[in-house]
Amino acid sequence: MGLREFIVEVVLTNKAKARDPTGETIQRDLLAKKGYDIVSNVRSGQYLKITLKADESQKAKDIVERMCNELRIFNPVTQDLHILNVTEQS
Repeated sequence: MGLREFIVEVVLTNKAKARDPTGETIQRDLLAKKGYDIVSNVRSGQYLKITLKADESQKAKDIVERMCNELRIFNPVTQDLHILNVTEQS
């Protein structure tokens, strides 16, 4: 079987103990607006949608995880990597 094209959706989030200036700013803005004082915490992150060729979905996931680690696409000290979804392009 040949290579197929997959879309791998990745979310990078700041670790719980890492400061999140973007999330803090959004939360501050929400608190300053009437009616949004119900929001107790905001954490920000990054969303990546990577299209690549692999022979199966697990291999596509493994390639993306390796690529993100080797190329330092995220900082493992301050961020967590989450693979949300792997779908085959039709």
